[in-house]
Amino acid sequence: MNRHMKTAAGLGSFCALGLAAVAVLTTGCGSSKTSDGKTVVELVHYKPEAVKAFEALEEKFNATHDDIELVIDSPNDAMTILKTRFIREDYPDIIGIGGDINYSNFLDSDMLMDISDYEGLSEIKESYLRTDKELEFVPMDGVYAVPYMANAAGVLYNRDIFEEHGWSIPTTLDEFYQLCEEIQDAGIQPLYFGFKDTWTTLAPWNAICVDLAPSDICSQVNNGSATFAEAYRPVAEVTKSLLQYAEPDPVAYSYNDACTAFARGESAMYVIGSYAVPQIKSVNPDINIDSFVFPASNNPEENVLNSGNDLQWSVLASCKNKEAVYEVLDFLYEDENIQTYLDDQNAVPCKKGDFELPSMLDGMKEYIEQDKMADYQDHHYPSEMAVDAMIQTFLMDESEDALDTFLTRFDTEWARYNRDLIAKVQKFYKDHPEKLTEGGEES
Repeated sequence: MNRHMKTAAGLGSFCALGLAAVAVLTTGCGSSKTSDGKTVVELVHYKPEAVKAFEALEEKFNATHDDIELVIDSPNDAMTILKTRFIREDYPDIIGIGGDINYSNFLDSDMLMDISDYEGLSEIKESYLRTDKELEFVPMDGVYAVPYMANAAGVLYNRDIFEEHGWSIPTTLDEFYQLCEEIQDAGIQPLYFGFKDTWTTLAPWNAICVDLAPSDICSQVNNGSATFAEAYRPVAEVTKSLLQYAEPDPVAYSYNDACTAFARGESAMYVIGSYAVPQIKSVNPDINIDSFVFPASNNPEENVLNSGNDLQWSVLASCKNKEAVYEVLDFLYEDENIQTYLDDQNAVPCKKGDFELPSMLDGMKEYIEQDKMADYQDHHYPSEMAVDAMIQTFLMDESEDALDTFLTRFDTEWARYNRDLIAKVQKFYKDHPEKLTEGGEES
């Protein structure tokens, strides 16, 4: 299951729920002890596909700690379960969620503890800490999540096909177009898309955005200093330009169709995230996959890896076991335990250090090591806005004014679905104008 499918339901009307939860948050969950006096730390995360890795980590922790019992819950549909538990005032100590709009809503509801005193933060790559700060609707003092694992998106390619034809990895947009032409001339399909599943339209969109649009464009729009019509114009143009190198009528094919086609060698490249590799290898276990950053700019220095916080830890404000929780976090961030997760899930570590990454990320390793990364734009989009469907409609629209129609609609729909948030943000900056100019940009 990919990260978009997992979070598609989102929190929806979580703001209303959050207010209700905050009203009872002060009652807290209290300290919990086992019969032999151990402090119980409960961790609930949203990655059921990693249940085996977490079962191993839970067992290892409990075998090596005499005063704490770690309980890890890996439920399906974790966000719905968490919302229900919050209503019942039944709070876990730690939650593991992605760095997306759900996290923003948790923050906005004052449900998370400021953990800026956690020493392990100094070991986290700056780009992933910055990503979390950009997910704040308004600037907040403190730190409310510790990034754990990330994923990466760009262009997957068939290494054997590339080596057979002597093709080089492009570092500019023009080089990418030229490569696509060479692939076509060789009688091979350059790209394959599965746009029948609307969420897949966000894969190229996000990978292009990190080069061509400000990472905080959503915040800029909310505070009234920018528009999507201007910022997203080049992104939309490049996204649509890829259709000339795709299979005929990509909207007729699903995500599974695209993965299968790429697995069978029916295309040389696939613009998608690393999360698609298990699906591809389920069709062809022997396929030799590598990846590269999508070069959406003609300046190689502007290339950025599209990588977001796929799993991060937050402590509930109601937690009474902060010292024990920090001990659990210290354990999770031990290098060998991080490597356990990497080996199981083919993820990207958010912690600094020398970790063994899957070979499919060889072409992105330089960007990971240099911490040259930016978040997925759709992590800021409300699910109700259905941006993926909007992009799909735009890609299918062959009218002369399709681009302007799409961009105008993006601004209009954003204002519609974020009306209350925009009012809140603009009031904040009216009351705190210095926050727009600190450091020469929005803080």
